[in-house]
Amino acid sequence: MCDTIVALPNCTSDGRTLFGKNSDRPPNEAQVIRYVPRAQHDKGGILKCTYIGIPQAKETYAIFLSSPYWIWGAEMGANEHGVAIGNEAVYSKEQVPDTGLLGMDLLRLGLERAKTSRGALDVITSLLEKHGQGGIYEFGGVNKYHNSFLIADKSEAWVLETSNRRWVAEKVDSVRSISNGYTIHTHWDLSCRDLIEHAIRSGWTESKEDFDFTAAYEDETLRYITRCDDRLHCSTEYLQQMNGRIDFFNLAALLRSHPEGWTPWKQEVTPICRHAGPDDGFSVTGSQISDIDSESTHWFTGSSSPCMSIFWPFSFDMPHIYPGFDVGEKDYSDRSYWWRRERVNRSLALKFGAHGLTFPEIIRLQDDIYKTPVDRLDMKRIETAVQNHEKLNKGLAAKARFPPDIDSEYFEYWRMRNAEAGLPPD
Repeated sequence: MCDTIVALPNCTSDGRTLFGKNSDRPPNEAQVIRYVPRAQHDKGGILKCTYIGIPQAKETYAIFLSSPYWIWGAEMGANEHGVAIGNEAVYSKEQVPDTGLLGMDLLRLGLERAKTSRGALDVITSLLEKHGQGGIYEFGGVNKYHNSFLIADKSEAWVLETSNRRWVAEKVDSVRSISNGYTIHTHWDLSCRDLIEHAIRSGWTESKEDFDFTAAYEDETLRYITRCDDRLHCSTEYLQQMNGRIDFFNLAALLRSHPEGWTPWKQEVTPICRHAGPDDGFSVTGSQISDIDSESTHWFTGSSSPCMSIFWPFSFDMPHIYPGFDVGEKDYSDRSYWWRRERVNRSLALKFGAHGLTFPEIIRLQDDIYKTPVDRLDMKRIETAVQNHEKLNKGLAAKARFPPDIDSEYFEYWRMRNAEAGLPPD
């Protein structure tokens, strides 16, 4: 369950493409940042993805990824050519196969093998048609899904929506957001050969003239269960209102946002910045913003809850992973930046207070990091800022107090999740 957004150069304040994503996953599933350098490969080699093996490409490009720790692929990422991709769970009337390429595998393959957004679209669709998608997407779980993708580069972007080995794609002309439901209806730019014919044979539509991709292919019940329309409406409306003025800061604000009057234990509307609880088993476990031009910077939180996190800069000019950002398992570890931050984030969420879950101190630190010219963001300075951020959040958690109206079921939910992960008590 996720949300992915893009604003093309004609809609941003500085004429650069801006891409963003919140990755919603089970709350104990650590998400790590990975850097994979460009590589040459032997002809005839087999690449082992999460569940299946496929032929390896002759060359793969350098990539940054934000990945659930146990998966070969990624929830989101970018490559050295300025291509960024995020994927979404979507639900079709068709059954998802027990094995195949995960949508997260297809995302990584698109980044490794393409120099443009259209090239990544072609990579993903050709592999989808040849190998299919499938498999369980959460550690120790049983759920499976089909996938949609938002693929962007410095000049264009594409929305790609799939059902088993079939697909449809629409070119973005300004701003766009996707969530956990199909969004393409009667207009598209590219598709597989038998998209409409298969829907007619399946009894989902009567004729070519009546065909609507979403209406024909989507499982409406599962779309409703994901509550994606709350988030999709919020992100679409915001991007349209800010069209022409969109910058890093308001994109970050959108990814950090909660509805007015919302609390983590009273979720009548699902926020963009999602927090798990007794009625919602998913949290934002990682976030990305990519500022794409001829020279691109990719910003990853490396932690859950963007409302309490900093987006940290990553660049292919200085390929580097900050200490602990690439460490994560199913259980708590002090070596893992994600788990250390998660421990404090949960304490802050339980002590939801006057500022909600967006703190002025965190926003000021974000402003300082972002406004420093990239060529002056040496690794030692960033690593010091990371340490200062951890100290800041610990201080905020220590000062905060439990609100009098905290829900007992919410409190118990997090006690159980903490016990499962072996989080030390505060």
